[in-house]
Amino acid sequence: QVQLVESGGGLVQAGNSLRLSCVASGRIFSIDVMAWYRQAPGKQREMVATITSSGDRNFADSVKGRFTIFRDNAKNTVYLQMSSLNPEDTAVYYCNAAGRKFSTSGYSTQPFTSWGQGTQVTVSS
Repeated sequence: QVQLVESGGGLVQAGNSLRLSCVASGRIFSIDVMAWYRQAPGKQREMVATITSSGDRNFADSVKGRFTIFRDNAKNTVYLQMSSLNPEDTAVYYCNAAGRKFSTSGYSTQPFTSWGQGTQVTVSS
């Protein structure tokens, strides 16, 4: 299995910044895409930002120019740097990763998609 553990959430005032981290561990062969999603109360989970292993990035329109995503492939870690936060950014933020993992035998690989447990980000006005 591949596990994802997020950290860095908390309470922050509007206009301030926050950085989230997510570390992947387990029987990882490769991670193709790492991403951040968020889910606000009463709303569906939405994509915030994605980054491929080659560094291609994609952002939701609502966070363009304010958030950035970067990863450390050697550490299987992805970060979400959030700036100019506003109350509409309040949500539980989830890390997602997709790639290939070693099979139980270790002689082959198989695809995986994993989610973290989520970290709460609350922005006060």
